[in-house]
Amino acid sequence: MKVLVGLSGGVDSTVAALLLRQQGYEVIGATMKIWGKDGMAAKSGHKDACYGPDENESIEEAAKIAEKLEIPYHVIDCVEKYESIVLENFKSEYKNGRTPNPCVWCNSYVKFGALPDMANAMGIEFDKFATGHYAGVEVGANGRYQLVRGVNPKKDQSYFLYRLKQEQLAKVILPLGKYTKEEIRSIAKENKLEVADKPDSQDFYGGDYNELLNFEEKEGNIVDLNGKILGKHKGFWNYTIGQRKGLGVSAAEALYVLALRKDTNEVVVGFADKTFNKGLVANNLNWVSIDGLSEPRRAQAKIRSTQQPVDVELIPHGDSVEVIFDDLQKSIAIGQSSVFYDGNLVLGGGIIDSVFD
Repeated sequence: MKVLVGLSGGVDSTVAALLLRQQGYEVIGATMKIWGKDGMAAKSGHKDACYGPDENESIEEAAKIAEKLEIPYHVIDCVEKYESIVLENFKSEYKNGRTPNPCVWCNSYVKFGALPDMANAMGIEFDKFATGHYAGVEVGANGRYQLVRGVNPKKDQSYFLYRLKQEQLAKVILPLGKYTKEEIRSIAKENKLEVADKPDSQDFYGGDYNELLNFEEKEGNIVDLNGKILGKHKGFWNYTIGQRKGLGVSAAEALYVLALRKDTNEVVVGFADKTFNKGLVANNLNWVSIDGLSEPRRAQAKIRSTQQPVDVELIPHGDSVEVIFDDLQKSIAIGQSSVFYDGNLVLGGGIIDSVFD
């Protein structure tokens, strides 16, 4: 069986390709080219990011890895798809006072979408597509392909994959789901792979987000919950929900960003006790491991990738789901994803559209 492996030049995708090769698969390496802004290459450093002007270095590293593993290697130009899907969503969400998650969109529409599709169009023959994500794919009793969490809770990356469709999961192999990060680095060292100690990508973009947004400054007010003006800002998109540092205003105790009001161009701040919410409403849903939700269900949920799942009640309302947390949650950001779990099984998820007390 032929497997196309998405090579990033990092240790995870490298070991994924190695393991598949050792298991007897015919492995082909491919890297998606997504950086199309060569004129920005002289700006701030962007190391250890998925998207940035140092992309050519990652491609060179991936090519060396493919040579070391003795596998064919291709570079797939996904620039147009990435810009029209991921970057446009990124800009639109920030312009509307929301906090996007570009990695979720990239995985669903580019890495697991455009990359294998364009490889097919180029005449590259393969049966399955693989990446170095820490998650797994299984076939459930309901006959659906199911997404499951990686065995290492701290490294589990299923949150970023919840939007994958059945036709995508049917062709996906995730060989790292049953390994810890330490085990993967150890395998890389045992096989004398130079990337064994390479740092992980820390963000989707390592520079100033304004380099991508390119919005004109728009002065507005920083206000408290009563509307009292506490200071000025130069663009509400420069702030994130829960932000504490760099607000430019002071008070008797620490202030946090509570809301971004696009219509009035206001950044709303308050004290720590006002950062907690009882629930949220998510829409733009994708049910990955189940057919859908027709009645309330106990489950667990995450509101950010680094969080461990917490107990919730899921209440369906047509095209949206109300998520009620057993315990109050801090700084829920509209525009981010809420992903739902039943133990290690990823039920699905959606985009956070509103929050409530």
